Amino acid sequence: MSHPTFRPPNQALATIGLCLATFMQVLDTTIANVSLPTIAGNLGVSSDQSAWVITSFAVSNAIALPLTGFLTRRYGEVKPFVWATLLFSLASFLCGIAQSMGMLVGFRALQGAVAGPMYPITQALLISIYPANKRGQALALLAMITVVAPIAGPILGGWITDNYSWPWIFFINVPIGIFASWVVSGQMKGRPERLEKPRMDYVGLVTLIIGVGALQILLDKGNDLDWFSSTFIIWLAIVAAIALTVFLIWELTDKDPIVNLKLFRHRNFRFGTITLVLGYAGFFGMSLLLPLWLQTQLGYTSVWAGLATAPIGVLPVILTPVVGKYAPRFDLRLLASISFVVLATTSFWRGAFTTDIDFHTVALVQLLMGLGVAFYFMPVLSIVLSDLQPHEISAGSGLATFLRTLGGSFAASLTTWIWQRRGTEHHARLTEHISVYDPATQQAMTQLGHGNVTQGAAVMDRIVQSQAMMMSTIDYFNMLGVLFLSLIFVVYFAKPPFAPKGGGASAAAAGGH
Repeated sequence: MSHPTFRPPNQALATIGLCLATFMQVLDTTIANVSLPTIAGNLGVSSDQSAWVITSFAVSNAIALPLTGFLTRRYGEVKPFVWATLLFSLASFLCGIAQSMGMLVGFRALQGAVAGPMYPITQALLISIYPANKRGQALALLAMITVVAPIAGPILGGWITDNYSWPWIFFINVPIGIFASWVVSGQMKGRPERLEKPRMDYVGLVTLIIGVGALQILLDKGNDLDWFSSTFIIWLAIVAAIALTVFLIWELTDKDPIVNLKLFRHRNFRFGTITLVLGYAGFFGMSLLLPLWLQTQLGYTSVWAGLATAPIGVLPVILTPVVGKYAPRFDLRLLASISFVVLATTSFWRGAFTTDIDFHTVALVQLLMGLGVAFYFMPVLSIVLSDLQPHEISAGSGLATFLRTLGGSFAASLTTWIWQRRGTEHHARLTEHISVYDPATQQAMTQLGHGNVTQGAAVMDRIVQSQAMMMSTIDYFNMLGVLFLSLIFVVYFAKPPFAPKGGGASAAAAGGH
């Protein structure tokens, strides 16, 4: 049985161990991104093939996340956390010594799979070692890691790759993971847990692996293969649709499902998860498009693009402890609404950018957006978990995190597709008004080419392309602004109270269903 008064011998040390492991895991979702060209060159493969370093991690991670509920029911929460962290360290070491792309992709898949349960179990363990009135601070701390780690990933990955070698982006995990697992194992020793022996739901597991795997690969490769003009993408869509339909029907009717979809019967979990997924998708899409636009259209290097976008993490780091401490005194829906207003305002501000925008303005808008992020994760996460029973926390956190991850994958694919498609449409409209037979156009091309009309035409086309992509970027950021404002209405479908059930302290102490 769970025990509501369990406290680790050293609460601060236990918190550090849990947060270090989570920071390491979240960091690894982005740390390899900027190193792909170097990895591809060293292992002798194309840049397209190197993208599987990211895809393999994302696919296996997405599949493993919903299994958190089953694992915690069967083994509790401490053992899966410790073993997942140790295996993550081992997989990281194997990634670093990989001698071929096939080996690296395989080890990255293993790394993603064992990383799956780490975040939701960390969330549950953090809640369990703090009293009810400190629960918000624990969630706020985890929210800060969720924001800062993905931003730090590309910057740290680029610095390590440039100054050392790419294997070190994986080797740095080994001592961190060993230390975190040792600390948590020692601090959580003797923690009571309620265990069950659920039967393995093989139909649910197989359909989950096939459905989510096919969907994740479809999302990752759809843009490169021109979506449904590709036979491969069509087959992936068919397989994903069939497998996920069978999965949903089976899980909703099975007596002992591997993923407890009945958690959506809880009103706050339902609307909180919708808010979490859509809000994160918007945040993720912005975080992807802005550096991409800065590098491809404004000529920024990857390091400078990282520095321009990094200020988004400043205010969350400063304000998160304050938000965590005082947020429970307010209606969490109001705090989330403040977040969405700030996120929408900064999105519309970016919608007024031009190709002449300077570094400082980009960084300033990112800094202000951090205010919205600081008020986003902790209130929304608290709403998501507020009406779950204590023993449902791990499963609910795993399911919500899985859907949030999937939302990020959708956002990544759709962002690039929308941006490029709108850019093509704007380019076509702009060139409708340009005729090579027009004397004014000929004169402009002559001036741009310094007397050479052919060179002038090429320069003019680059100018038109730049303006078309600028207009597409404006369209996307305005769309995000509308999305964030609409989430204010969604979050108010949740109903107070948002205080933890079961006194909070035992909220995650039980691994049972």
